[in-house]
Amino acid sequence: MLNLIGYILGNAATEPTVEENSKIPFAHGMGLISNELYESLKMGCGGEYVNVDPKNEVCLNDIQAFSKLTSEIEGAHILEPRCPFSSPKPRESSRKRRSLNVNEQSQEFLVPEPPLPTIGCRTYGYLLSYYWNNDYNVRKALRIRLGSKGEWQRCNFGLPYAREIHSSFSYHVSLSTKGYRSLIYSGDHDMMVPFLGTEAWIKSLNYSIVDDWRPWILHSQVAGYTRTYSNRMTYATVKGGGHTAPEYRPAECYAMFQRWINHDPL
Repeated sequence: MLNLIGYILGNAATEPTVEENSKIPFAHGMGLISNELYESLKMGCGGEYVNVDPKNEVCLNDIQAFSKLTSEIEGAHILEPRCPFSSPKPRESSRKRRSLNVNEQSQEFLVPEPPLPTIGCRTYGYLLSYYWNNDYNVRKALRIRLGSKGEWQRCNFGLPYAREIHSSFSYHVSLSTKGYRSLIYSGDHDMMVPFLGTEAWIKSLNYSIVDDWRPWILHSQVAGYTRTYSNRMTYATVKGGGHTAPEYRPAECYAMFQRWINHDPL
């Protein structure tokens, strides 16, 4: 029996519609779209950018303009260069809905023979990991029996499965009711699952705040911002973090985890 006492989530897709809708205000706040387009989107779409009425041409045109403006932005971290993804391209996403982020190259579209990342790209390290893990001497050092394992892939998008759970929000409702501790964190430069969407579904849990919004500090510098709720949930942003925040800010994320696991305030 699993003795669960708490859990941690980082930039986790939880409530897809809420998170998808948060991309436009996130992009506006980060200076990626103009005030005029943002106001037109809010007025024309009414804050709903996913389930759009096909007759609402004003909203659809504005969403198209938004997609064009952000198509060359790296969604995992908006400040990083946009580079080819080094893993095999996935099949068409099983999420049967419109995506606002046409740059979700690692999740959405099947592209034959994609270009390889180059030095200077974060994904170049992903490419190198492929060669390293499939190297004969490396496998020998790891004591992997010859022929016992096939080719290593960093991301295997060919696994057959059906997506049955489209939202995990109800699980957070249940876990909160049962009193489990949780740490929910967001890299604040991630546009794939923006922090605004995470904050929205956390707010909808409707728990009171016991430690209000404040910076958390590492080495005398602001590492992010945090807030704690009465359901024993701690929320934190990681300043400068992307979709996989520990990859971009390892020292900050380690300190955040260490403090939380030790029941210390961030």
